[in-house]
Amino acid sequence: MNYTLLRSLFANFLFSLLICGSIVSVHNLEISKVDHAPAKRSLLSFPDKHDTALVATLDGTINLVYRDSGRVIWSFGSGSPIYSSYQAPITHDDDDENVTLPGNSYYVDCADDWKLYAHTAIGKVSMDMTMEEFIRIMPHVSEDGGVILGSKKTTAFVVDAHTGRLIRVHHTSSTNEHSNSIIQKSTMVNEKPDKQFSFTRTDYLLTSFAPNSNKVLWNVTLADIDVALLCPSLSLPNNPRSKSIVDFDFDFDLPMPCQSKASVHRLHTHHIVNKIHGKQPEKKVPILLLPPTQPILPHDTQTPENPSQQEVKKVNFLSEIRVAFLVIFVLIIAIGGLIYRHHTMSTILNKKSSSRRKRNRKQGRNYVNEDGNIDNERSLMLNYNQLTEYDTEGRSIGKLFVSNKEIAKGSNGTIVLEGIYEGRKVAVKRLVRAHHDVAFKEIQNLIASDQHPNIVRWYGVEYDHDFVYLSLERCACSLYDLIQIKAMNEYNKGGLDVNLLHDVHLWRPNGYPSPHLLKLMRDIVSGVVHLHELGIIHRDLKPHNVLIIVKEKSICGKLSDMGISRRLVGDMVSLGLHATGSGSSGWQAPEQLLNGRQTRGIDLFSLGCVLFFCMTCGRHPFGEQLERDVNVANNRVNLFLVENIPEAFDLFSRLLNPNPELRPKALDVLHHPLFWDSETRMAFLRDSSDRVELEDREVDSVILRGLESKGHVALGGRWDEKMEPEFINNIGRYRRYKYNSVRDLLRVIRNKLSHYRELPKEIQELLGGVPEGFNDYFGSRFPKLLMEVYNVMYHYCKDEEWFRKFLEH
Repeated sequence: MNYTLLRSLFANFLFSLLICGSIVSVHNLEISKVDHAPAKRSLLSFPDKHDTALVATLDGTINLVYRDSGRVIWSFGSGSPIYSSYQAPITHDDDDENVTLPGNSYYVDCADDWKLYAHTAIGKVSMDMTMEEFIRIMPHVSEDGGVILGSKKTTAFVVDAHTGRLIRVHHTSSTNEHSNSIIQKSTMVNEKPDKQFSFTRTDYLLTSFAPNSNKVLWNVTLADIDVALLCPSLSLPNNPRSKSIVDFDFDFDLPMPCQSKASVHRLHTHHIVNKIHGKQPEKKVPILLLPPTQPILPHDTQTPENPSQQEVKKVNFLSEIRVAFLVIFVLIIAIGGLIYRHHTMSTILNKKSSSRRKRNRKQGRNYVNEDGNIDNERSLMLNYNQLTEYDTEGRSIGKLFVSNKEIAKGSNGTIVLEGIYEGRKVAVKRLVRAHHDVAFKEIQNLIASDQHPNIVRWYGVEYDHDFVYLSLERCACSLYDLIQIKAMNEYNKGGLDVNLLHDVHLWRPNGYPSPHLLKLMRDIVSGVVHLHELGIIHRDLKPHNVLIIVKEKSICGKLSDMGISRRLVGDMVSLGLHATGSGSSGWQAPEQLLNGRQTRGIDLFSLGCVLFFCMTCGRHPFGEQLERDVNVANNRVNLFLVENIPEAFDLFSRLLNPNPELRPKALDVLHHPLFWDSETRMAFLRDSSDRVELEDREVDSVILRGLESKGHVALGGRWDEKMEPEFINNIGRYRRYKYNSVRDLLRVIRNKLSHYRELPKEIQELLGGVPEGFNDYFGSRFPKLLMEVYNVMYHYCKDEEWFRKFLEH
């Protein structure tokens, strides 16, 4: 199996963590009240006066037992084992020096606590989701053809609470969880006991297949069992049997009150563990069963009524013998495989060590094997030569070649190096292995946001004894470097001479951002929008963590470095008051500095600082580096440098609000007028004119009143005084205008746009082309018009269809 599939499978596991909402396991928390029903909880949490418990053993047997002794009162079989797992064995390719990693290098399994864990190359990591959530996003097909399938089936058992007699069985007719079709399996008895246990068993199956093959790489099966105690007769006040129900003469109490729900306690063993009373069972080594040929679902065979204790013991004895043989067999294979792998890897590493320097001196050539594929070990030399002619040192780690050329440095011993991963130039982020949790968190969130054009791509991970190596998309430079270099190159002609994006200009002569810069800034916002939609808070936005891709004289911004990013689970809106990780000095929101509650708003504050940095050639709204944190904490912000750009001043004032609840959402920022092109700006003014023309001038219209109240700011006096006489003469031929009216100026803009081709040539030359010329002509004379009109229309018309299209632009 190739490593691309492993990466794709692992990516699917972590992706599911972000796109699915986290549902708390019913085995750990009480279920919220539904229709005023009693809350469901674990059977072992009921008061001590109930001297019994319901326990499910690994083989699928449900038992009513005494808590103190563990002695079985009654039991019945609910179907196949409640848990099993399988991982494909390690294989070795004789034609390749590398060991082909097994499919279970990345696989999902269930531990003793019944939680899901991802077993990865950097260790075992808990997955913040249930099997139910995992099944919801199935099936999944990876880029290389690997397939993961999931199924779910529910079975209900109704039994006599005191005798354990099976009354009837129901099961779903389809593994489709959306199917509502229920089939009654069988009717065991006709009587209706006064107290009935209603068990619901839900079986889940996950199976991973190799690319373009039916070979199973791994699978895991798991069953949840819930129970409700139904006492229907108790609800009938005139029922003559009520008294007998209450006084039923049995030498044991039932483990739960009538009309309540709970989760059946599951054991990882085939036998009941003593001393269940009020405590967790003694910890046992779980017995892993090899997967059956059919999906793990309840059998169709009918369970015998009232099995004797001798029969139960006989079945359990035979099951334990079978499992013991299987465990011994698996252990022998596993130990042999480990010895074989250790010997093979030692041979390979010795061979690589002795020949590395010799190979480093060779020129790269294509070596193709009989299958037409480039030989992996030799292709590494080819890829190595693609790095740089000046760097001749490095080493191979799995699918990765890491050069010794350092690109950047981070905290806690992290550095970034040049490298090659599966023939692709990459940036290799090397982290100290002691910080593998940080590495895994970054991988987790990178994969969750993978494929988005404004998030740095993650290609794979390798590791050795000391480090974890993340292979990331190779970029040209950081936003910080780009702004500093371009500012010096464009405004200090005698300064640093660079060839980076020589034909791309970031600022116009009037200080406004160029289309290139606006596009780059919008890329950054788009990346934040994507993360927030996935419930991910970046928590460390700064120019250094925005990387730049150069494509055919254009630039693209991508968010990176999500080592301290966090995911909001379910309906969470904040990370709490004690969230770890503080971001970078000078770019943090005030609530980060003051240890307050962290929400998506911290990214919006940092975003405001980053966008200000872009528009002002590298300046900061809170001053120089050493004073920024103090100024942020005291809300001493200075937006003087963007006061001449009303759209920027408006947006930054909102983003840098000290109150996180008053900051706009990332999606609102994306559609802010600052990022509108000339065509959108002119279209908005035109449509606003059409909207206000619907208002009666003779009636006290709130929209007209609000619009005209902004006249002194939007117009800066009489608007005819800011236009050429020939233009004023031209518009006066068709109608009369009030030169102090915002409404009338909008009408002029609207009419000239609609009748541009009919205008005299000299007026067309005066206004310029549509839409850029129009935008420059009216924007230069009335720079605050757009934002003042926008704010009024947003207040009164944001829910109207004509306005909503500008919020989705």
